[in-house]
Amino acid sequence: MKRRLILLLLVLPLIAMGQEKIKVACIGNSVTYGMTHKNPAATSYPTRLQEMLGESYEVRNFGHSGATLLSKGHNPYIKLPEYKAALEFAPDIAVIHLGLNDTDPRNWPNHRDEFYSDYTAIIDTLHKVNPNVVTYICRMTPIFNWHRRFKSGTRDWYWQIQELIPAIAAYDNAEVINLSRYLYSRPDLMPDALHPNEEGALILAKQVYSAITNDFGGLSLPAIYSDNMVIQRGKPFVVKGTANAGDEVTARLGKQKLKATAADDGTWEVAFAPLQADGKSYTMTIECGKEKKEYSNIVVGEVWLCSGQSNMAFMVKESSHKQQSLANVNSKDIRLYDMKPRVFTDNIEWDSIDLAAINAHDYYSPTSWQLQNEQNVSDFSAVAYHFGAMLADSLGVPIGLICNAVGGAPAEAFIDRRTLEFHPVLVDILYNWKDNDMIQDWCRGRAKQNIKKSNNKLQRHPYEPCYLYENGIAPIASYPISGVIWYQGESNAHNVELHEVIFPTLVDSWRRTWNNHGMPFYFVQLSSINRPSWPHFRDSQRRLAASIPNCDYAVSSDKGHTWDVHPKEKAPIGERLARLALNETFGMEHVKHHGPTIEKATRKGKNIVLEFGNAVTIATSDGMELRGLEVSGVAGPFRAVAGKDIKIDGNRITISAISVQRVRYAWKPYTDANLVNEAGLPASTFEINVSEE
Repeated sequence: MKRRLILLLLVLPLIAMGQEKIKVACIGNSVTYGMTHKNPAATSYPTRLQEMLGESYEVRNFGHSGATLLSKGHNPYIKLPEYKAALEFAPDIAVIHLGLNDTDPRNWPNHRDEFYSDYTAIIDTLHKVNPNVVTYICRMTPIFNWHRRFKSGTRDWYWQIQELIPAIAAYDNAEVINLSRYLYSRPDLMPDALHPNEEGALILAKQVYSAITNDFGGLSLPAIYSDNMVIQRGKPFVVKGTANAGDEVTARLGKQKLKATAADDGTWEVAFAPLQADGKSYTMTIECGKEKKEYSNIVVGEVWLCSGQSNMAFMVKESSHKQQSLANVNSKDIRLYDMKPRVFTDNIEWDSIDLAAINAHDYYSPTSWQLQNEQNVSDFSAVAYHFGAMLADSLGVPIGLICNAVGGAPAEAFIDRRTLEFHPVLVDILYNWKDNDMIQDWCRGRAKQNIKKSNNKLQRHPYEPCYLYENGIAPIASYPISGVIWYQGESNAHNVELHEVIFPTLVDSWRRTWNNHGMPFYFVQLSSINRPSWPHFRDSQRRLAASIPNCDYAVSSDKGHTWDVHPKEKAPIGERLARLALNETFGMEHVKHHGPTIEKATRKGKNIVLEFGNAVTIATSDGMELRGLEVSGVAGPFRAVAGKDIKIDGNRITISAISVQRVRYAWKPYTDANLVNEAGLPASTFEINVSEE
């Protein structure tokens, strides 16, 4: 039996007789004290904890600003009057939150080896004044990147201390309270990067209250579990949720029955054995005491995450293939989990209600898994829907599509905070993001417009680095998926080289999130439009796909528009993504999945020979002369190659040219280049150096 339960069994009879209260000591530093609050005595987390626990408890605040855990630190807690007072209080419960100030360069580099022994010495002393004291050891509240010493050491030392906390708790068989659990995604509540404001302190109080009372609000599951959901075939179906600590949870799915016990932090999970797509409809029930949640009409099939910015969000009803899409409604089992923003990033100023909701991680409107009908298909991503329709045709299984795309969103908004904080380059993208030229100026300008009415200097916005990961990825991360399709880049095309760092970081972030380092990741290469940087960006995307395992791209430049960044021909793009998945993920080698792919350019006498993969024969899409080829010397300007100087034979192109060192194709922002293979799939923009025979 947990020691805190023993404590309660001893003390509760005294409470009933009016003779005793349970004494709670909140031991810590400035966060415990309530630093930066206008009235810490009224709003610090210990004060709010007292309000929650009620008259049966006596909560006292023993926080001291600047205190270190280390006894040789610059301001040791054990030498402060608050420590002496805490011992005289002889608490029944001690909640200890120390370590933040030990990240100071005066402390951790010199005395880190003494942290464990100094911490356990405090615990031992508490037991001397009350042998039955129940201790709670807190993982520290966050330190954000704008702290003045973040990159110079605090970031690294902070996490070294965090990783020590569970071992210290184990010394006393104590519970760990992770005070970073909710605040790590709420920088808006920590204006000086270190101290939670009044709202942040309330969040801490609720966490400590739950830990002491076991009350985590009863049985709860993420919204991604609902009626009509699709379970990913062939993988364990992991179901996670929360319940009151110590409560038993019983989960049933078909003939499977599993049990779990909610951990000290209220979390629980079960993993059902893998299922195959068998055409059956399942019911899942989750029970905990008198609480029960039931989900019906569940099927097993393929689940894919569809993400990115506006061209992925672009709806079926806006596309030129609306009728083709709606024709599938009654013939295929495609189910949709459509995460629509509650407010769009249009050129408007958001009101105070929306601004507050965005800070509170209430950006996506509530949704659930939906069976397809004309209305919800019309409102769903056109690219994603046609991807799913082709998979359904070819695989003959139900398809589940999760879409969380956000118009205008830069890729860095989808990367988790820890990854960015420790990235040697991308850590700088976190700083002063609304004026940071690592972020596209259009994104920064639109964000400033949207949040103009906010008085909070740390007002959140979906374009902020990490924000869409915290709001659109983390809430669904427990749900097993097969892979990802991605259509994004327009908001990162201002800096090709930076995107070459951001994109693989994003892929790695998501693969670690789903604990699947080979998870397929297929993306759409940017289309064509009169924006000068786009040829370089398309070629960069081609090279990125070749450098990242299990990653590939679909060409869209042949479906572009001279000025409209949202081309309306979405069906071919979704189907090209589906071809990638069918060939590479599902092993259907007969499915052509790429247009002609440049492999090498070789000088042969007075000619240059280009050789292409993914093609038995190559041709032009319109039967006209080949357009889009250009050649150059070592450093000279490129010139177009005339049709008379081009010969196509099988999967080769011969160019009659001398003094040529480089060849490129479709190198116009808006291109009418027309090279295709026998399947009619287009070639990518490329540039290649000529090698000697």
